[in-house]
Amino acid sequence: QVQLVESGGGLVQAGGSLRLSCAASGNILRINAMGWYRQAPGKQRELVAGITSGGSTNYADSVKGRFTIFRDNTKNTVYLQMNSLKPEDTAVYYCNQDVVSGVSGTYWGQGTQVTVSS
Repeated sequence: QVQLVESGGGLVQAGGSLRLSCAASGNILRINAMGWYRQAPGKQRELVAGITSGGSTNYADSVKGRFTIFRDNTKNTVYLQMNSLKPEDTAVYYCNQDVVSGVSGTYWGQGTQVTVSS
């Protein structure tokens, strides 16, 4: 069984920074793509950033230049560095990892709340 555990959310003032992390554990052979999504109240879940196993990244237009996704394959962990935060970044953030294991599939973290005050 594979589990993803997120950490790093919280309350921050506009212009501040937070770093989210998401660690996978279990019987893992390798992890392909990793990503971060977010869901604000009353809105659909949206992709924030993704990173392939080769390190290629993509970002939502709304976060380009402010957020950085990176991964540490030795720790099965994906990070999201969020700078210059805005109130509209307020949401529950979910990580997502495409895991090759005894039971391969796409796994989700439990979600972590990010609140940006104006």
